[in-house]
Amino acid sequence: QVQLVESGGGLVQAGGSLRLSCAASRSISSIDNMGWYRQAPGKQRELVALDPRGGSTNYADSVKGRFTISRDNAKNTVYLQMNSLKPEDTAVYYCYADLWSTTYWGQGTQVTVSS
Repeated sequence: QVQLVESGGGLVQAGGSLRLSCAASRSISSIDNMGWYRQAPGKQRELVALDPRGGSTNYADSVKGRFTISRDNAKNTVYLQMNSLKPEDTAVYYCYADLWSTTYWGQGTQVTVSS
């Protein structure tokens, strides 16, 4: 199994940037998929970015060109660089990992973008 701990959320003005981090309790080089979801108040959780092991990254249409997901295997950490933030990006952001057919979630980190 794996424990995931997110950090880096906060309050930022529209147009600003934040970088979220997701630290894993084990080597991430063997984890099939890692990525980020988000959930805004009153809305369903939605996929933001996916980084499959050995594959191409995928992004929600709403964040393409603004968000970038990356892995640092040496630090067992996945990042989500968020630029040109918009008020509609406000949500709790969750890191996830697919390992041996089980999905693991972090506790979430709040991102609030003010207009």
